[in-house]
Amino acid sequence: MSLRLMMAAAAALLLTACAPVAPISDGPVTVDQTPTAAACTARGGELRPVGRMQSLQCVIKYADAGKRCTDGDDCLGDCRIEGAAPAPREGAAVVGQCQANSNRFGCFTTVESGRAEATLCID
Repeated sequence: MSLRLMMAAAAALLLTACAPVAPISDGPVTVDQTPTAAACTARGGELRPVGRMQSLQCVIKYADAGKRCTDGDDCLGDCRIEGAAPAPREGAAVVGQCQANSNRFGCFTTVESGRAEATLCID
């Protein structure tokens, strides 16, 4: 392969690597997606600063908040144990509660198949 052909192939790879990618919006709306109060309210949420960086996100309240659960499939959000001190041991049989809203920050233990998963602290 000639040097000119290799340089052209490398340039083509660099150009495709820099192509923009459409954002995925499965989670909360973030500042990068320029949320507006009206769009957030239309989704049933409230714009609020969250996390250590206090980034503005649309936080949506879940209708099943606080319902007893043993798996994330039981809830609109995650099945969690929040604020337990000490946190349950990973793999222990537990019952959680459906998370209150779409805010992903804080310390919590996710419950799947009736068992505690690792405790996470997301800031």
